[in-house]
Amino acid sequence: MSLRARLTLYYTIVLGAVLVLFGFAVYGLISVVQMRQVDSALERAARDLLFVARVDDQGDIIFIQRVAFDSSVITQVWNTDGQMVGVTQTIDPQSPFMQPLDAAAMESEDRTFTSVAVGGIPYRVLTVPLHSNGERVGVLQSGSSLSIFEALRTDLVRYLILLSGIGILIAGGVGLVTGRRALAPLATVTDTALQITRADDLSRRIPPPSDPEDEVGRLITAFNDTLGRLEKLFLTQRRFVADIGHELRTPLTVVRGNLDLMRRMGSMDEESMHSIEQEVVRLSRMVEDLLVLAQAESGKLPMDRRRVELDSLMLETLHQVRVLAGENVKLEIGKIDQVLVCGDRDRLRQVLLNLMANAIKYTKPGGVVTVSLSKDETGTKLAVKDTGLGIPAEDLPHVFERFYRGDKSRSRSKNGAGFGLGLSIAYWIVRNHGGDIEVKSRVNRGSTFTVRLPLADENCPDATSELRLNTPFPAKETTEPQPGAQPERTS
Repeated sequence: MSLRARLTLYYTIVLGAVLVLFGFAVYGLISVVQMRQVDSALERAARDLLFVARVDDQGDIIFIQRVAFDSSVITQVWNTDGQMVGVTQTIDPQSPFMQPLDAAAMESEDRTFTSVAVGGIPYRVLTVPLHSNGERVGVLQSGSSLSIFEALRTDLVRYLILLSGIGILIAGGVGLVTGRRALAPLATVTDTALQITRADDLSRRIPPPSDPEDEVGRLITAFNDTLGRLEKLFLTQRRFVADIGHELRTPLTVVRGNLDLMRRMGSMDEESMHSIEQEVVRLSRMVEDLLVLAQAESGKLPMDRRRVELDSLMLETLHQVRVLAGENVKLEIGKIDQVLVCGDRDRLRQVLLNLMANAIKYTKPGGVVTVSLSKDETGTKLAVKDTGLGIPAEDLPHVFERFYRGDKSRSRSKNGAGFGLGLSIAYWIVRNHGGDIEVKSRVNRGSTFTVRLPLADENCPDATSELRLNTPFPAKETTEPQPGAQPERTS
């Protein structure tokens, strides 16, 4: 059963239940009102008759004058001997009204209303015991036929059932029509999803609804947003697979070529072995970088958060990258403040090394790379500025994506760097430290990478003794960039 049919059925059932309850309420209310009207008429008839009734010296009930009564009301007066001494209508001796209207109530000492059948016809009967000087002298009974009211109630039930049925049918028809119109966008969603599944085309979108703020409109908006994210993820995945395949092809080709060369020579060649070793190191470094990125993007990158003197760490890293700069690029220190942040010292070193080496790589000979560090009440700001090639405006939104390069023809550097992962790793490390990183650039004018980090608070533990060595570098650090610290620029 379709959703539209189920909703229509549910609403029709609810409406039917409401109409049934309404019918019972109307039937009961009318019955009560009718019965009250009959009881009032019986009381008036009894009161008028008692107004002209008297008890003579012999104890008999007499009437001092005639009273005009409603023709629908029969009033009987009986003495204590069970003889009828008065009646409001001329009655056939064979009529059932020659008997008490309600024989069971004749002995009652209280004024009572009862419903009985007289001659097969329903009657409402009022029984009033009559007393004189404290002695019982007779009984008065007034009765009125209920046949008219029974017929009215029967017609009422018939019309209620008929009208309720018509109302349910109309509600069902209207529900189907309105349900079709209200759920039409859902049918569009379903058709679009099926077309996407069949054609594998995530670029398709559902037309925007007329009211984007209702439930269906919000569903369509969320569905389109989900399609957009899925399309972006699939495109990223495809590009990632293509890029990593391209990155693996070069070192594997070099390894295979050198192995073939040594096989043909029939001897070990030192130069070929060195080339193979370099390519294996490149592959190992790329695998390590990809593992770091996977951990960072999943939020599971291990962090040893402690107080870090960021100014000292910046100077150490600057001293390390001077080897890369050589005599071609000038390294300068701009403004530098003493800054304490809470983070992983090795990961932050990795960020600084990536940014500085990247700036050196894409700065022409004679250019300048300037590193500065400042702080304010909102946090710390570290900037790496170069006078290099710059990044085109269309490439700026993608500089932190894996394997992204604006200039596809640019060759790798001889040291094996340039997998397109360094800036991605830097981005995720900064994000995992609660900071952000941004870049501003102009073509042939240079670029500025800015990292903002929160300052350390009192809850951050102090650095361990292992991080306070008197050597300028950690024990395993070398002058070459470590995994994830390749000098590269996505430009």
